Amino acid sequence: MNRLHLPLFAAIVACLGSAHGASDSSKKPNLMIILADDMGYGDMEHTGTTRLKTPHLNDLVAEGVFCSQGYVASPVCSPSRAGLITGRDPRRFGYQGNLNMGPEGYATRPELLGLPPAEHTLGDQLKAAGYATGLIGKWHLGKGSGFHPNERGFDDFCGMLGGGHHYFPTRIENASIERNGEPVTRYSSEYLTDFFTDEGIRWMEKHHESGKPWFLFMSYNAPHTPMHATPEDLELFKHIKNEKRRTYAAMMYALDRGVGRLRGWLKDHGEDRNTLIVFLSDNGGAPDNGSWNGPLSATKGTLKEGGVRVPMIWNWVGTLPAGGEYDAPASALDILPTFLAAAGAEALPLSPPMSHEDKRNRKRSVARYGAYDGVNLLPSLKGDKEARRRTLFWRLQGQSAVLDGADKLIRPPHRPAQFFRPAEDPGELRDLAPERGERFEALFRMLGEWESSLSTVPLWGSSPYWDGESSRLYEQRKVTDEPE
Repeated sequence: MNRLHLPLFAAIVACLGSAHGASDSSKKPNLMIILADDMGYGDMEHTGTTRLKTPHLNDLVAEGVFCSQGYVASPVCSPSRAGLITGRDPRRFGYQGNLNMGPEGYATRPELLGLPPAEHTLGDQLKAAGYATGLIGKWHLGKGSGFHPNERGFDDFCGMLGGGHHYFPTRIENASIERNGEPVTRYSSEYLTDFFTDEGIRWMEKHHESGKPWFLFMSYNAPHTPMHATPEDLELFKHIKNEKRRTYAAMMYALDRGVGRLRGWLKDHGEDRNTLIVFLSDNGGAPDNGSWNGPLSATKGTLKEGGVRVPMIWNWVGTLPAGGEYDAPASALDILPTFLAAAGAEALPLSPPMSHEDKRNRKRSVARYGAYDGVNLLPSLKGDKEARRRTLFWRLQGQSAVLDGADKLIRPPHRPAQFFRPAEDPGELRDLAPERGERFEALFRMLGEWESSLSTVPLWGSSPYWDGESSRLYEQRKVTDEPE
């Protein structure tokens, strides 16, 4: 080739590379969370189902890294989301149970019912790092003044502030879907899951030409109750005998379709190699939505694996290995530090913890357990084989648990403590507590010390529903086979 033509040739190659999605190492990556709601651990083809169809989640796994021990901060929706969005154990700031915003009230001060204003969200963190920020779907972190997503770091919000919604909003009179504080009156799709996907794509389109990096939180409410699906999706699963399971399968199919459409847009616009995606559920499968937790025991509302262990997939084409599997414990608390590392940003400084205790206890809590509770997973997801020991804690309505390395101790609300090794016994079928060994005693002390170190009491009580329901769910027989 003539030397004089080399610069022109190089320019053409660069343009072609850009057109085909080659990443620009100087550009901050886009960041996306795709969150399912009450999804069962076994309800992906990768994790066991043979009756549901999840082709786009299959692709996400095949082109990314699956975390086989992915955990969330709580077995119920609202505190789980509080942990995910702050990168901090929600019990640190008194966020233990679901919000009680119904007419019964349970004598809770209304000004406390939401994510405390002193806590920084992922929206706050990434906005400070120069990102455009958007949230589509379910919020469930407070409705009053100071709690709205637009006041908590998100430039744009379209969805509902509460924990659930009718999936056909045009068919009801009291639809509460809003866009930046204004009621939505026209819907691009009749079905809410598809509408949220439309909104996510519209938002990405809006920011694509600006050149500014963006963070999009696709916070779906599917497959949370109520159980609603389109006739077309239901027809695909007429082979499933159980009506609730059939509807659940159709709802999961619509969610999976949304994942495919979002990723299709990224590929079509050359952004797939410059977008880090994490997919997970906010807690385990619920006892009332037809979900299946596969090999795990119990369900949402308990601290057994079926309540706090969820499908978790990390995908960053060209940066993370395709078809990888990460077997050590990972947490939704890790999303914030991992996203900040990908963005090359530092975490915002924290305000002093709110407390009803003395100053000495507050200082001890902060010093002992640190400010943020997650870790940057990027080195591990890229294949760093150095073992990382994790210690994770949970508490809800009279039940608490600790996972330390391979060992997990649960103190249920109604019976003596139990001791399991979930990596080798995901169904938690063998309780090692009766052996009363030194390890059991050490875990029991560790859990008690953590609870006594928390710098504030819960700011509200959860619904009394979970007091009795959690006890009942602990005693349910493990569902080994996928429902028909």
